[in-house]
Amino acid sequence: MPRRRVTSGMVAERAGVSRTTVSFVLNARAGSGIPEATRERVLEAARELGYVPSATARSLASGRTRTVGFVVCDARHLLTDAFLPQAIFTLTEAAHARGFRVLVEAVDDPLRPRAYQTLVRAARIDGMVLMNPRGEDEQLAELIDSGYPVVTIGRPPGGRGHAIDVDNVAAERAATQHLVDLGRRRLAHLGYGAPRYTTVAERLTGFRSALEAAGLPLDEKLVAFGNYSADSGADALRAMLARLGHRPGDPAPFDGLVCGNDTVAFGALTALREAGLRVPDDVSVVGFDDIPMAAHAEPPLTTVRSPLLDMGTEAAHRALDLIEGHTLDATTTVLPTELVVRRSCGRHDADIDAFSVTG
Repeated sequence: MPRRRVTSGMVAERAGVSRTTVSFVLNARAGSGIPEATRERVLEAARELGYVPSATARSLASGRTRTVGFVVCDARHLLTDAFLPQAIFTLTEAAHARGFRVLVEAVDDPLRPRAYQTLVRAARIDGMVLMNPRGEDEQLAELIDSGYPVVTIGRPPGGRGHAIDVDNVAAERAATQHLVDLGRRRLAHLGYGAPRYTTVAERLTGFRSALEAAGLPLDEKLVAFGNYSADSGADALRAMLARLGHRPGDPAPFDGLVCGNDTVAFGALTALREAGLRVPDDVSVVGFDDIPMAAHAEPPLTTVRSPLLDMGTEAAHRALDLIEGHTLDATTTVLPTELVVRRSCGRHDADIDAFSVTG
């Protein structure tokens, strides 16, 4: 026989108070003036009866859903961005520890007027963590300026607002400089998405900066962009080789490839093999993020290690603090990275496997 559902009325009867008093106590309503002894009596009655408040009722009573949104600018990124599962895991873990749920959502057209505001209303979220914002996004800037709790992973539009990030420019500069130090002189860059995304643009800036510092020319024909996935990385590199007139058996048209993330680097490794180019003998390859599969690529991928789990945790706690009304300075927290040297670049020394890049 199914167990009878415990109601707030039953708690009120057990505690000898009104249902209104039960509501005030269980929803921690400020300024209700309920004596401590009464509050304890209500809580004890709820425990004895095994009362679980309805999420809908609590939402109506508090004006909050206790839900934080994890938002991406394109739903396809949920299938292709290898960073997202780690970010969602850490966000969920932090949120649950503080009594919140996580709702994963996508803004399918961030350029649509009031796109973010519509999402907030439709999804009924109390705040959001937004992954990889666009550099020019007036709708997001408007939402941030309104005071709504938003934390971005990646630099927000205009650099204002709450953000968790790494120094993408310095990290990509260090990765590029590593190839220069190995004697590579004709370097290509493969971004993981369109340069309208701030992180993509910053990593390209770091690449350009390293070339300039080394006195090396930048050939724009050696710059291409994928779309998060390994397949897109392979396609972008195949297109680059075709533009350069490369045929299997020809010498490599570049001797170093700096990739904006590990996933597109995996695709690049495939395209290079198809073209008859050996890694690292003909082309050194560097990725970014150090996702778990990077160490198992063939050859194992040299990459910039981002503190992916820490970024998700920091973003979650910042967003939850804002939702709960804490006053915080709108700043960007920059976490350190490491360059992890493996065989894809042509040199690997287990004794100096990684070094820190803090900007």
